[in-house]
Amino acid sequence: MSVAPAEGRVRLAALAERLAAAGIAEPRRELRLLQIEVGGASSLADWLDSPHPGLEALTARRAAREPLSRIVGRREFWSRDFLLTPEVLDPRPDSETVIEAALAAMPSFRTVLDLGTGSGCLLAALLAERPAAQGLGIDRSLGACRAARRNLAVLPAAVAAGDWGRAVGGRFDLVVSNPPYIPSAEIAGLMPEVRNHDPRLALDGGADGFDAYRAILGDLPRLLSPGGIAVLELGFGQAEAVAALAEGVGLRIEEIRPDLGGIPRAMVLRSQL
Repeated sequence: MSVAPAEGRVRLAALAERLAAAGIAEPRRELRLLQIEVGGASSLADWLDSPHPGLEALTARRAAREPLSRIVGRREFWSRDFLLTPEVLDPRPDSETVIEAALAAMPSFRTVLDLGTGSGCLLAALLAERPAAQGLGIDRSLGACRAARRNLAVLPAAVAAGDWGRAVGGRFDLVVSNPPYIPSAEIAGLMPEVRNHDPRLALDGGADGFDAYRAILGDLPRLLSPGGIAVLELGFGQAEAVAALAEGVGLRIEEIRPDLGGIPRAMVLRSQL
């Protein structure tokens, strides 16, 4: 049954108010994206006058602070769309700093390793920029490995389950990682979109937040080719401690690159072997 324009506008206004009351920063924008997702509104007039009957259910999910990307099942990263499943971290724009830093520090590479690959977004972005390269993604989660294989299906990459670098033999020109770095006790205080929907395995960095860094850095001297580069994503306020861990295993710090918000986000390390 069609909805009269006036009635449709009232219903949409009520849905937008529901999102605003739930703390959604841009309720009308997100509501329109949901409307497009369920009904494919072809114009602004369609969107205003004819809310899709499934829109209310999706609005309820967003009002419960389920991320929009989880509702639609995908996320854009480095101008590519990535499948999201419950087992993978929702890629953040800040992580594109890792790609920028890696490409600047190692303009030409033939082999790349992504430790804790998750959705495969870092590995896919790098391989898309360097089509002659080959990649390997490692993740502790079997579910994440399945999602990464789908996201990397058209690229020269393999994905395997394993415990960080312990699962890998051989050497690589480039190693990247966005490891879990949030201290365990802080996870309960995260935004609901993160706390309730990102997998804890991808968030929890142990008591001090540095467990994954210790595991990764301990293997980097063995995994990096002579003169090879590693780029690690950093959590807020973690640069100094991660730098000390890196120097402790003989790696040289080339750069600490900030994200667009000015927060130190990507640490570039070089093998000295």
